Amino acid sequence: MPSPFPGMNHYLENPELWPQVHNRLIVAMADALVPQVRPKYRVDIEKRVYSFAGENPILVGIPDVTVVRSRTQTTPRESNVAVAAPAETAVKVKVPVPLELREGYLEIRDMAKGNVIAVIEVLSPTNKRPGKGREMYLEKREVVLASHTHLIEIDLLREGEPMPFFENEYQTNYRILVSRGDRRPTADLYLFNLPNEIPKFSLPLRSEDVEPVIDLQALLHGVYDRAGYDYTMDYSREPVPALSEADAAWADAILREKGLR
Repeated sequence: MPSPFPGMNHYLENPELWPQVHNRLIVAMADALVPQVRPKYRVDIEKRVYSFAGENPILVGIPDVTVVRSRTQTTPRESNVAVAAPAETAVKVKVPVPLELREGYLEIRDMAKGNVIAVIEVLSPTNKRPGKGREMYLEKREVVLASHTHLIEIDLLREGEPMPFFENEYQTNYRILVSRGDRRPTADLYLFNLPNEIPKFSLPLRSEDVEPVIDLQALLHGVYDRAGYDYTMDYSREPVPALSEADAAWADAILREKGLR
């Protein structure tokens, strides 16, 4: 069964599910672009690694020292070593440990020289919330925007702080930025909301090239089908993050019409 929504399926935005969706969408875009840009260009799937501690610390279950029971000693031996009595009370605390996150993105490279022609980014929650992850992404974004490399930035997440533009007054659920290296500071910003289909856009290459069209809506529907999300998605529950009152009513009507509620 295909995705019940005509545009972005907001249930895919759940932070527990999004890393899977993100990775599958990156691969789907790469697979769709390769036949359209070869033999002049190649499409590389690259990974950015965030390593930090102190933000959302996690606990790891592998101790540095393990105490195991001896296999040979079956009865206790007498000992002259005094054993201190255990403390009567202890409090549970969490310690910050390094957290490593890996995020994929695409680079379109010239086949002959290996020059990066375009970068395609799909934003993650790490990029949109305050902290080191956003800071690192913005630094990389600035480097690309200061070069002649085209930048395509896809934001399919309602939650979090949008990426900065000179005009930030646009209130919309989702955004796609197409920033051509030879036309900056002007860029094309596609704005759309939950009920809308995801707009198609052209991938800029060199001026003499025919630009491939990226049908992100079709790619996302394909990810939904191949991953079997129609079997695993529980549409009787409310989505995470929550919808506005108007969007919740719209989504509820669609789910009821399709017999999913």
